Amino acid sequence: MGMLKGFTVPKSPFGQAALAPPPPWHYSSDVVGVEFWTDPRAAAATLPIGLSPDPTSNGHALMMFLDWQFTAQDDEYLDPARYQYREAFVLLDAMYRDTPVRWCPYIFVDNDAALARGWTQGFPKKIGSIFQTRTFAAASPAAAPVAPGSRFGASLSAHGQRLAEARITLQKPVENGLSLLSRPTVLLRYFPRLATGYHDKPAVNELAMSITDNLTVAEAWIGEGELNLPEAEGEELHALAPNRVASGFRFSLSYSVSDLKILEDYAP
Repeated sequence: MGMLKGFTVPKSPFGQAALAPPPPWHYSSDVVGVEFWTDPRAAAATLPIGLSPDPTSNGHALMMFLDWQFTAQDDEYLDPARYQYREAFVLLDAMYRDTPVRWCPYIFVDNDAALARGWTQGFPKKIGSIFQTRTFAAASPAAAPVAPGSRFGASLSAHGQRLAEARITLQKPVENGLSLLSRPTVLLRYFPRLATGYHDKPAVNELAMSITDNLTVAEAWIGEGELNLPEAEGEELHALAPNRVASGFRFSLSYSVSDLKILEDYAP
């Protein structure tokens, strides 16, 4: 019997069956998003041990919809059926000790490899159906050019229910696109045990900070935004519905991942 291979399950004789190849992982995407404020108490209620509300931003949040292309070391991007995916998530302002951070309570993807990579990092990914208006170089009423007055829509649904709808209208370019991603993201890596007597003693319970290498934002635009988070059975995203929308935005994003920073280890 040889050693089984693979970075994630399923482990297999050659390691080809694994859901996710080993890092470094490289990501590129187009992003449609909305900056908003939600009920600070609802935001605070999602925070894990180790994070506290940010009193200065008081319920500030981002909802982002992303159209991704992924590769690792073996030209995975040439297999788009496996390694393209779409995603939607919410990020809430929070504090880790004295560091301003963003916390990801809810996130949805439409691809199992992305689900496995996300759980490995601490993103609590669930399967959903995500769409966004695309832009095209050839002019047309359908092309949605990146230009003043252009409008983009995005949506998230899961299990037959619409969970989020966004509309943005571009107004002007953003000089420093990275300003939209000014805080590091903090995640909870949590894997429970099923054995009797250990249900409340998870195998992994870590507060982790996402590390993104070569973070690049291109063609960032800002404008007006609309966001609706309809109430849905079996979900709690709607508890973070906006009180006030600050702006809509669109940009292209890329980064690489090969590490994360463990902030706290709460496992017994």
